[in-house]
Amino acid sequence: MALIRQALSQAVTLGMIVSSALIIWKTLMCITGSESPVVVVLSESMEPGFKRGDILFLHMNKDPIRTGEIVVFNVEGRDIPIVHRVIEVHERQDTRDVDILTKGDNNKQDDRLLYSHGQHWLKPQRILGRAVGFLPYVGWVTIVMTEKPLVKYILISALALLVITSKD
Repeated sequence: MALIRQALSQAVTLGMIVSSALIIWKTLMCITGSESPVVVVLSESMEPGFKRGDILFLHMNKDPIRTGEIVVFNVEGRDIPIVHRVIEVHERQDTRDVDILTKGDNNKQDDRLLYSHGQHWLKPQRILGRAVGFLPYVGWVTIVMTEKPLVKYILISALALLVITSKD
């Protein structure tokens, strides 16, 4: 009976940890106005400003997007958001429509090749947020776990073993 009680206690503890992480994430989404309040820089395209493995904190508000801002956006057909700088903004007075062009600081050309086929400009609806801060190198944990799945499985197994063997 004590073994069942301990197993239930550990399952509840694990559930509380997962629930807490989800609550924190959803709270950050509400505070920042971004569906992705934290992202990891996955390439060298923004060097020297941001390096691969940096974590960016995002915020989204109703202010118009301006040239020079660093934004995170997604493109149809790609699962991973892109972190680049706005290099050009076209505002049409007649329709109040806005077209945005981005480019990685370390790239030679703009992002038109990254956009969906036939798309030459980015629409504001594609922008997930604006970079408002960062932590250098902290995102390497995510990169290593993505590129080396064995590390992820070892880490998850170690955490599970820790929960199972821990005594209250």
